[in-house]
Amino acid sequence: MATGQQRSSNWLVVPQASQALNQMKYEVAQELGIQIPADGYMGNIASRDNGAIGGHITRKLVQMAEQQLSGGKF
Repeated sequence: MATGQQRSSNWLVVPQASQALNQMKYEVAQELGIQIPADGYMGNIASRDNGAIGGHITRKLVQMAEQQLSGGKF
């Protein structure tokens, strides 16, 4: 598949969140010490590393939602 093409069945409920999620991907990868290529193509990154990035993003999003639901009292 050519760079820049996406073949995902995932869709964003809030399309404006795409940029924030992409930024979060780079932040989490940096925290984990995973180097994402400058061109953004992640096809050459090990599945284990991609899974770790996705798992940490999910944990952060759940934590943010819980804080929001609890009124920020965490």
